[in-house]
Formats: sequence, structure tokens, C-alpha cells
Amino acid sequence: MASIVLYGMNISPPVRACQLTLRALELEYEFKEVDLLAGDHRQEEFLKKNPQHTIPLLDDDGVLVWDSHAIVCYLVDKYAKSDELYPKDLVKRSQVNQRLYFDASVLFMALRNICAPYLYNNVTEIPKEKSDNVRDGYGHLETFLGENPYVNGDTLTVADFCCAATASSLPAFVELDAEKYPRVTAWLKRLQELPYYEEANGAGATKYVDMLKGQLTFL
Repeated sequence: MASIVLYGMNISPPVRACQLTLRALELEYEFKEVDLLAGDHRQEEFLKKNPQHTIPLLDDDGVLVWDSHAIVCYLVDKYAKSDELYPKDLVKRSQVNQRLYFDASVLFMALRNICAPYLYNNVTEIPKEKSDNVRDGYGHLETFLGENPYVNGDTLTVADFCCAATASSLPAFVELDAEKYPRVTAWLKRLQELPYYEEANGAGATKYVDMLKGQLTFL
């Protein structure tokens, strides 16, 4: 049995960001399904491991880490053979951190603020400002990428994994316009070439989009 256990759902973008990192590091791990819609995350056994009752949750031989951004950084710091995915250089690391915080506070929140009211309270009418937040997220990513292949320049990092897991899910609400956001479109296609991308993120993103697309009305 693997000493690393990841708790989550494949449709969850933060969970998929962790799976991308685990696969990039070629780490063996056990995946345990935690169905948020069924309330699995509020069961006593899970709350003992994560009192915040969120997914993903990483159990690394008894070391418990939650929040995808904390998890991916932990995994690289502990297991990576090099620091490319999460540089040790303070300047480079600060730039990666900025993109991680952007995903946490802007990109993912744009997604969560639409899907959570629908999934938990069946709110189907979405104010325009919420869809505008998704477009703003696309726009910021377009700017960050510039002429670079990845969100932090020439090198793939965990920031790409976190941002891509979210960005590949946002078309459930707002289509990614290839003409308006050509750099974001090309970046996602570039990541799709990774040998582990489809299993770790692509399939779950497709399932997420298929589940939610067309279910909501944007005012």
C-alpha cells in the first residue's frame, strides 16, 4: 500500500492540480474518493484529519496537508529530484507563489463563486459580475503568459498545474475564446501534451464541464 494517500474527487480542480504534481514527480499514491455532494467530508473520520473539511487532503505517512497549493509545494520540496517545479531561489519562488495565490484568490474563486451556490443550494441564476470575474481571470492569465510557454516563463512549475486545473474547468461557465485569449488556449494545449495530463486532469475537467455546462442562466 502506498504511503501517500490523496483524498478528493476527480472533478475537483484543486484535487486535479495535486494529481498532476504527483504524476509529474512519478510518485505512487492511493486515491480515496471523498464525495462532497454526499457529505463525506463532514464525516467524523475525515474531520479528524482535516477539521476544515475541504478537499484535497494529503496524508503522507501520517503527515496531513490540505489546500492544493500547500500540497503541491510540499510534494516538490520533499520528493522532487530538482527544484524546477518549485524553485528554491527566492526571487523565482516568489513569482511562482504569486501565480499560486492568483489561482487561489482570483481564478479558483471565480469558479467556486458560481458552482458552489448551484451545487449546494440549487442557485441557477448567476449575476453578470460573476461571469465577468471568469473573463477577468482569463485576461490576467493571457497577460501573465505574454510570449512565454508557461505562466512563470520558460519552465513548467506547480503554478501551471494549479492554474490549468482551474482554467480547464472554467468553460463550464464561460467559453475560452481562442481569438480573444490565444495565449491561454495555446498554453492549455501545450500542457495537454504532457504524458500524464489526460489521466490526471483532462478526464476530470471534461466531466466537470459536461456536468455543469448549460445548467445555469447568466443574467
